[in-house]
Amino acid sequence: EFKRVNKQPVILILDNVRSLNNVGSAFRTADAFLIEEIILCGLTGTPPNKEIEKTALGATSTVKWTYLKTTLEAIDYVKNKNYIPFAIEQAVDSISLNKFKSTNDCLALVFGNEVYGVEQDVIDVCAGVIEIPQAGSKHSLNISVTIGIVLWEILREKLG
Repeated sequence: EFKRVNKQPVILILDNVRSLNNVGSAFRTADAFLIEEIILCGLTGTPPNKEIEKTALGATSTVKWTYLKTTLEAIDYVKNKNYIPFAIEQAVDSISLNKFKSTNDCLALVFGNEVYGVEQDVIDVCAGVIEIPQAGSKHSLNISVTIGIVLWEILREKLG
């Protein structure tokens, strides 16, 4: 029944995410926000996996997911579905998350590797880069935290 519920027109793309706990957290957060799909790319772990399940808590069975070998393949996949891809990264000319307004309801959000972020060749084919403003000295958030912040900010008006 849950799988038939209307989902938010958002696809998450995980670009070579190393931590299986982070992958599981992405599933759990995607479930909480009724995200349409997660695309797992490159070395990103895939279900079934007990390490992913530790944090997913069953969300791997409620959230549609796909594995693609490269993130560039994932970008092509979402573009063919008329989704507009945005990288979540710190970059020159990025859009601050609190100022981001989409002109398209169908978004694909690319979240990168915990150490290296989103690969430059992926950023180059995205419609833009969204950045979370940060004031601390590390200028870095865990990917699972980042996914939650970005989804909340982008979807909060729709969630009412």
